[in-house]
Amino acid sequence: MENESKKSRKKNRLKDFDYSSNASYFLTICSDRRKEIFSKIVYNETVGANIVRPSAIGKIIENDILKIENIYPCVFVDSYVIMPNHIHLILTIDTIRRPMVAPTIAMVIKQFKGAVSKETGTTVWQKGFYDHIIRDDEDYNTKAQYIDTNPLTWERDELYTER
Repeated sequence: MENESKKSRKKNRLKDFDYSSNASYFLTICSDRRKEIFSKIVYNETVGANIVRPSAIGKIIENDILKIENIYPCVFVDSYVIMPNHIHLILTIDTIRRPMVAPTIAMVIKQFKGAVSKETGTTVWQKGFYDHIIRDDEDYNTKAQYIDTNPLTWERDELYTER
C-alpha cells in the first residue's frame, strides 16, 4: 500500500532500445526548478540577433561538455547550446570509428551532470533528461538547426519564463 502512495516517475526512455548503440541523440537537460542560471540571451547590435552569454555556471557546463569526447572516445559532441535554464546537445555514439564498448547515453549524462555539480558545489540540474533518438539525416538536420536557432527564438521557447 505504501508504494502505491508514492509518486511514480514516468519513464522517458524508449522501451527495449539499446542506448549504447551507434546512433545520434538529441538531448535536453534542464536546470533545477528551471532556474535561469546557465546563461542570458542578449541582443547583439553588431550581429543583429540574440546571442548566448554564459554565466559562470554556463562556462563550467561548456567546459564539461567539451570533456565528454576525452572521457568517452566513442561519443562525439556534434552540437550544443547553453540556454538560460536548459541545454540541448546532439551526441553521437560511434563505435565503428572508435571500436570499444560504448557507454549508454544515461551513463554519459550522469557523469557530465555529476562533474558540473561537483565543480559548482551545488545542485544545478533537475532529475533526469529528455532524449530523442535521431532517426535519419533529415531528423538530424532539423535538430541541429533547432540548436543553432534556439537563442534567436528564446522568447517563444516552451522553457522560457517571464521575468
